[in-house]
Amino acid sequence: LFFFQESMHAYAANVYTSVVEELVKEKQRKFIAVEQEFFRLWWDAVATDTYKQQVHQLLQEGQLEFVIGGQVMHDEAVTLIDDQILQLTEGHGFLYETFGIRPQFSWHVDPFGASATTPTLFALAGFNAHLISRIDYDLKADMQKNKKLQFVWQGSPSLSEGQEIFTHVMDQYSYCTPSHIPFSNRSGFYWNGIAAFPDPPKDGVYPNMSLPVTDTNIHLYAQTMVANIKERAAWFRTSDVLWPWGCDKQFFNASVQYSNMDLLLDYINKHSDEFGVTVQYATVGDYFQAVYSRNLTWEIRDSQDFLPYSTEPFQAWTGFYTSRSTLKGIARKASSLLYAGESFFAQYVRKHPASSICKCGALKQLQSLRWAVSEVQHHDGITGTESPKVKDMYMNNLMYGMFNVKKLMASIIFDMNNAKKNGEVYSSVYVKDSGIPDVDHYVVVYNPLAWNITTFVVVSVSHLAMSVYDELGHPVPAQVQTSAESHSTYDLYILVAISGLSYRKYNVKPLNGKQSAFIGRSVKYKRKDITRADQQNRQLLPVVNNCYQVFFDQNTNLMHSITERETNQTVQLTQEFLEYHVNGDVMKGPISDNYLFAPNASAVPVSKAVGLEVVSGNLMTEIRQYFYSNVTSEDYIYAVYTRMYTVPEGYDGKLLCHRIEQEYSAGPLELNREAVLRTSTNLNTRQLLYTDSNGYQIQKRPFKAYVNNTVARNYYPMVQTAYIEDDTTRLMLLAERAHGVSSQGNGQVEVMLHRRLWNNLQWDLNYSLTLNDSSVVRPVIWLILGTKAVTNILYRTSGLALEHRPVVMFGALSGDKPKPPRRLQQNSAHGSPVTVPPNLHLQTLSIPGWRYSSNHAEQVHSIRMGKQKQGDADFSRVLLRIRHLYEVGEDPVLSQPVMVNLKSLLKGLGSVMVVEERSLTGTWDVNTLKRWKWKTAQYPSKGLSNSTETSENCIVTVHPKEIRTFFVYFQGQ
Repeated sequence: LFFFQESMHAYAANVYTSVVEELVKEKQRKFIAVEQEFFRLWWDAVATDTYKQQVHQLLQEGQLEFVIGGQVMHDEAVTLIDDQILQLTEGHGFLYETFGIRPQFSWHVDPFGASATTPTLFALAGFNAHLISRIDYDLKADMQKNKKLQFVWQGSPSLSEGQEIFTHVMDQYSYCTPSHIPFSNRSGFYWNGIAAFPDPPKDGVYPNMSLPVTDTNIHLYAQTMVANIKERAAWFRTSDVLWPWGCDKQFFNASVQYSNMDLLLDYINKHSDEFGVTVQYATVGDYFQAVYSRNLTWEIRDSQDFLPYSTEPFQAWTGFYTSRSTLKGIARKASSLLYAGESFFAQYVRKHPASSICKCGALKQLQSLRWAVSEVQHHDGITGTESPKVKDMYMNNLMYGMFNVKKLMASIIFDMNNAKKNGEVYSSVYVKDSGIPDVDHYVVVYNPLAWNITTFVVVSVSHLAMSVYDELGHPVPAQVQTSAESHSTYDLYILVAISGLSYRKYNVKPLNGKQSAFIGRSVKYKRKDITRADQQNRQLLPVVNNCYQVFFDQNTNLMHSITERETNQTVQLTQEFLEYHVNGDVMKGPISDNYLFAPNASAVPVSKAVGLEVVSGNLMTEIRQYFYSNVTSEDYIYAVYTRMYTVPEGYDGKLLCHRIEQEYSAGPLELNREAVLRTSTNLNTRQLLYTDSNGYQIQKRPFKAYVNNTVARNYYPMVQTAYIEDDTTRLMLLAERAHGVSSQGNGQVEVMLHRRLWNNLQWDLNYSLTLNDSSVVRPVIWLILGTKAVTNILYRTSGLALEHRPVVMFGALSGDKPKPPRRLQQNSAHGSPVTVPPNLHLQTLSIPGWRYSSNHAEQVHSIRMGKQKQGDADFSRVLLRIRHLYEVGEDPVLSQPVMVNLKSLLKGLGSVMVVEERSLTGTWDVNTLKRWKWKTAQYPSKGLSNSTETSENCIVTVHPKEIRTFFVYFQGQ
């Protein structure tokens, strides 16, 4: 609801300042802190040296405990695993460098539903226990009644007990102190009141301060607190009760809070015989230690998640899967650019130690994007559940970080080309018709994936007659055609083949010679009234490439069917846009808002007429469909651009050929409309849908019937992948941003693309949380159709190819023509490419810059002696992560463990001297990481679990679904 700066000013800075003051006064007091973004703002801008020394002391003595320790408490439904790891790593790096501490417990109390990826990540990061709160209301009631709110969660089917974690679900009171007290009409237990914006009150009197504890009411306070503790005790198996004290925006005046709490705890303990309980201040770690030491045997939960989340029959929190689609798209674009920038910079530093670019400045540019991508993963960030001004803050920070990283990448290319000082590589598109004499336009394309890729990049040009050449002056296949977007420019599609983590330069010349690009020819078809279509005399228009034949029905201009050419299997497949109409008046029933989806009825088709244009050329055919509300409408509200590629001989076209690329245009919508694209097939799917969990693993989503709100409660988040299938054939959808997705009928899958809402709920109005989003959104989805065996091989690599499309930069190098290199270096970039097998993904290659020692005893000692390394970042440590993309048993070949020789993998960066295997966020040496092993029926003996077998001589075996993290050091550092 507020900017970080506003929150810091109104209350957040005061939380840390006053809590530190109060903890120092009394040794028994304790406090937990979660999000590092706020703490770091306080540490860097507010905390005095005295406060800093006190924080060190409090952490050592266990009075202050950091839990989770990421930059933010990330959302679990719509975030990508890479970004969850990034924000966790950012926070953990700071905590370890500054204090030598490593968080071991989570406090994931506020995300709207719980994913099965999170427990796996927290286990890999070295956590001993995980804590969640928001799960379906009816499920929570059932678990509570049966004392099943605590279990050992095996979030990953392939890693199973290796990365299991004890999980505690908060009971119905969730993470805030119950505020109702029977003896006062004011709320109880919140003596500092509630935070006031924009300024803290001068007199220190805040709204809604609870009745102070006095001799006359202390017994009543104690009775109320004890009654609640006992009610909760009945829902858990041990006699330890976690009683959270606080809530959102609390403890900004910690002295009032602690002085009242002290009196109350003291009183209950003095009368513990009468009350039957004792109470003490504790951290989350203290609580889990108490439960762990009871030595009970716990039930195992498999990899099923807790999504979607409903709070009552008509409150399904499934709207936020799509809210603010533009922000979701930009956040992912930023994440992808950061991924490219990190590996680009890491290679540059390794290969050009004496470079002209200031490395510290470059690292700051990367850090600006690390911070922006980290903070937007917040559960009120990428979710789209923030106020418009906060959305703008996230967007501005992302755009600023992206600008910095593009600038950095451009300056690296400029430096590596040793261009004359008057030439420049621009990271933005150069002006076409500026009439610079003797200038060659270059398109520089970087492949951020550690695989060889063959794909198309698109460049806007001002002429139809264009030629494209590679570094050696050889012509490159390309196609140019009118742009669907603008009448004054053309789209130039260039076929690029680039090795892993390498770049190539292409020379684009306006020229009408024999080598010029193919020209896409356009045919426009008459707009068709789909309400009156002749079902009998179907005229089918085929569009064909080597993998598919797609038919369009010329009576309606809609897609009709797709034939997969290898098996000659034909699937009836049609697509239409529909809208859910939703209520915005709280007096008239349930509402949809940023969080909730509450449709009045089934979705309604929106268009009565469809226009069609087909642009075809030798390399690509683009089918443009325009959807109108009626036959005579001027403007369309929806459009689909479908692209199919034909790859010439001599290129590896497997991935390109097997994807049907679709880009949608949706909006501006009318108020209280939620737009979906529904794809209907004749596959007998039994209404079973599969969706991904954070781009890491797949969840099975059977359709469930409910008494109320069945449509909304069958919506699920699709972060990267969704599919439906019958016994033989699978239709996969791959996305570049998160969407809500559902199967509302047999053979159907619908994707929510956009929402525009307004409601009169007072709370929503107060904070502009009405989602009156009048934008046009342009999401992209790739379709893959085929047998299960074929789609299994394709979809992991395709999903990552969509996520990490090549980075395109433009430049004009004036003066001398570059001489062709002495020998053909296809990867003129960095010499030798970095490539892994197709079932592995190089998840991270970066220079984090942390200055901490990877020897824990040494790191702690230097902090205690006040000798933390100051000054420049450490550029010698390279962070490497490798992820196995497949589950056990998913594919006969691709599910096998893979041996990787890290020395030969990274030989292009230099000679590898030392490899240290680390925990997920880098703060533990895996050989010393001993997590608590909780007793289960499967494993009756309790102990400490040790993780993976570590590599001798830099050879690592990566097993299905593992994410392995390493620090790599090279010779000469």
